[in-house]
Amino acid sequence: MKKLYIVGAGGFGRELHSWIQQHPDFNSAWLFAGFLDDNSDALKAFGNFAPVLPLSGHQVSSETVYLCGLGSPKVKEKLISPLIKAGAVFLNFIHPTCVVGQRVRLGRGVVLCPRVVLTCDIQVGDFCVFNLGSTVGHDVVIGSWSTVSSHADITGLVEIGEKVFLGSRASIIPRIKVGRESTVAAGATVFSDVKEGSTVAGNPARLI
Repeated sequence: MKKLYIVGAGGFGRELHSWIQQHPDFNSAWLFAGFLDDNSDALKAFGNFAPVLPLSGHQVSSETVYLCGLGSPKVKEKLISPLIKAGAVFLNFIHPTCVVGQRVRLGRGVVLCPRVVLTCDIQVGDFCVFNLGSTVGHDVVIGSWSTVSSHADITGLVEIGEKVFLGSRASIIPRIKVGRESTVAAGATVFSDVKEGSTVAGNPARLI
């Protein structure tokens, strides 16, 4: 049984710790070894319920596996990339309540939180996060490092670039392209393409 570490002891990392315990294979497949986070006091307010070990200088081995507990696309790339170069093996986590349809291809390090729905013919890049109740329609492409927040809705034939952040309850109508490193604010409804590096908000979503 290999040791499992969650990278990041912030809010999303703590949520992920809760979700993995609801997986039927948790006790038999993984030995949870703690969080990797350079903030040693990250869990102090929560009773220090698990070990928090320094991320800096962490030694990857053949006996360790990892989950990404980080929400920010840029932070994910910054902190995860050195571990990848060191040979770290990142697992995908799919909560038992998720619905994953046919011909859905997931990259490595992907996290599907409770009640996520991926319909069919979807391509997901590495280290994407789909938070509670988010949905993705048919024929969607989502670039690596992107984060889809709770209850966001991506409809069919949408293209999401790398390192995109979709806020809670954001909606993307069919055939829209969202450029890399852009942000769609919470509650926004996107009716037109979003340029690379942009932030849009509102209904209809406009550049801010």
